[in-house]
Amino acid sequence: MGSPRSCDTFVVLPPLTKDNQVIFGKNSDRPQNEVQEVIYVKDRIRNSKLKCTYITIDESSEPLNSVILSKPAWMWGAEMGANDKNVVIGNEAVWTSNNEGEGDARQKRLLGMDLVRLGLERGNSAEGALNVITNLLEKHGQGGPCSEFDDSHFYHNSFLIADAKEAWVLETSGKLWAAEKITSGYRNISNGLTIMTKFDKHSRGLFVKAEATGFWNGQGQFDFMKCFSSGGDEKRQKEGERLLREGTAASCFGVKDMFNVLRHKESCICRGCEDTFPTQGSQVSALSANGLSVHWFTATPDPSISYFKPFVFTPNAQVSTYSESPNEPRREHHLYKLHAKYQAKENSEMITKILREMEDSCLSEIEEFLSNFDPENTSLEELDNLMKDCVDTEVKLYG
Repeated sequence: MGSPRSCDTFVVLPPLTKDNQVIFGKNSDRPQNEVQEVIYVKDRIRNSKLKCTYITIDESSEPLNSVILSKPAWMWGAEMGANDKNVVIGNEAVWTSNNEGEGDARQKRLLGMDLVRLGLERGNSAEGALNVITNLLEKHGQGGPCSEFDDSHFYHNSFLIADAKEAWVLETSGKLWAAEKITSGYRNISNGLTIMTKFDKHSRGLFVKAEATGFWNGQGQFDFMKCFSSGGDEKRQKEGERLLREGTAASCFGVKDMFNVLRHKESCICRGCEDTFPTQGSQVSALSANGLSVHWFTATPDPSISYFKPFVFTPNAQVSTYSESPNEPRREHHLYKLHAKYQAKENSEMITKILREMEDSCLSEIEEFLSNFDPENTSLEELDNLMKDCVDTEVKLYG
């Protein structure tokens, strides 16, 4: 399979966070000019079968969760997102040595992005979403071109799944997988396997299958990464870990700290629009066990020049049509077009400054709302159009 491309997902848990929240963040780095849209899906039309990006599977017989997704506009699945049960998921491309038969990622099966969306729609907790993904992976496998116009771009996947209580790192090689539970501290994943001998769940028959296929000699402690890794971006992985270590030193890591991590250019965690594989979308989520969870999306490339806009699941939540892609060949939604024009202008630094001021103001207002939030008595109506209003304001700024 092809060489690793940039992508990073992060999570920070209590006691290192502000207000005991779980802070999740992801940059989605994708092919240049591939549009990433942000959509809200509630009460999706259901049939007995579900058409994913390439294959059709059985629809769930259980109720589906409402989800907000940041997704390449051409596919069914999503790079990242959240559901109304406080679950967030992001995935990464990984390249492994298990590339024949069930491990052949050239074959059209479920994309890793399909598994992200399925986990969010069907999972009511981080572990529940993990179980959804792994059951579907073992049944259907993973594979297929991960770019609309490049059939040579295919890979296996790793996932970071979190809720307000814990997080799970899930790493895969074909239908084989291992998962590590994270209950405190911080964790990040990039484009390589990281799970070695410490894991809390694994695929059925993992050790027997690894030995039978020659990936493990059956001697000593089983090491998932040693068995299946064919390389990864260790430098970016270590840089991400360093940023989390430095950012959590005071044990009050918050949403803005995660914004800063995702905007870090020197590490290549943030990749500009001129890159062949730019950061096409970004997400930060603050998950609260007792209060409100808030999810922030750019819906535009390069977080260093983008505006993180908040979304809260309310009974009548809305997102803007300006961040939803039209059914046309280029799929450029209105916000994407305006953002592209602005970042090419000579005065783009001034607009970025205004966007950052808008973001800071929004952060302050959200923090004030949350500080006075009473689940029994506080109305959520004023949050229904939170993200929609922020997108509308951004569109007006671009003129």
